[in-house]
Amino acid sequence: MSVNVPRVKFNNGLTCPILGLGTWQSNPGEVSRAVADAIDIGYRHIDGAHLYFNEKEVGEAIKEKIKQGVVKREDLFVTSKLWNTYHRPDLVEKAVKISLSDLGLDYLDLYLIHWPMAYKEGDNPFPLDDKGLAIPSDADYVDTWKAMEKLVQKGLVKSIGVSNFNSVQLTRILNVATIKPVTNQVECHPYLNQEKLFQFCKERDITLTAYSPLGSPQRPWAKPGEPHLLEDPRVTSMAKRLNKTPAQILIRYQIERGVIVIPKSVSKSRIEENFNVFDFELSKKDIEIINSLDCNGRLIPQSEGRAHRDHPFSNPDIVF
Repeated sequence: MSVNVPRVKFNNGLTCPILGLGTWQSNPGEVSRAVADAIDIGYRHIDGAHLYFNEKEVGEAIKEKIKQGVVKREDLFVTSKLWNTYHRPDLVEKAVKISLSDLGLDYLDLYLIHWPMAYKEGDNPFPLDDKGLAIPSDADYVDTWKAMEKLVQKGLVKSIGVSNFNSVQLTRILNVATIKPVTNQVECHPYLNQEKLFQFCKERDITLTAYSPLGSPQRPWAKPGEPHLLEDPRVTSMAKRLNKTPAQILIRYQIERGVIVIPKSVSKSRIEENFNVFDFELSKKDIEIINSLDCNGRLIPQSEGRAHRDHPFSNPDIVF
């Protein structure tokens, strides 16, 4: 598919394709095929993380597509994320090198602090107490950020940013940063359109990246009877009128806002469907209808960290 995907310009002058493939919940054995299919279809932006436990398989697909001559390394934009147990500054470089080794890459295009909460260091990614709550580390994400900046200086990563940070936490970073975050990757879909946080970031020249843009229908903690964004009649009727799928409507919505969007799928047909969003536009009225769906409907609560001092969603007075 010959499509020139628009690119978003970061505050450091580098650019990122506005549409990428998400790999959260893509199992080993599925994800390598999904990444290979995505590259064949035309995706050049792959979003991953150490915590997804599938970076080796992602790397295998990238290596194969480079070997086949489908792409060069510089054609691809690859993201990974620093997990919560590596926030201590002396562990940050170790963490990125694990991801680079797993991916088989010399550098990352983007590296994010996955969450602002630091967990107890060690091999267990989810160290929990007897109440099922995350055991915190003393590390402060401001100090973690200073260590992230060194990764840029060493050439291990080209850009750095954050994920799941609220406005207060972002402000603390900006107050000390010598390298500004280029993006804040957050849950973002019409039930949680993040308009306030989007504007907050935009005013500071920080892009927003939307994960779970389709409402994370496969989230393992979903309860029976919970609203299903892809089946919302306001979305499905719009899709029918425009001869598009509900997923295409939701992805196009983010693109028209200027939000980087990373829908996840392991199905080749859906990966292709999600990419086929550059041949139509939503009207101003369509955007207004989609915006009206917002109900602060957060689907990814990170519940094991809810008692952590740096949990980003615990204070209702803060812009998330």
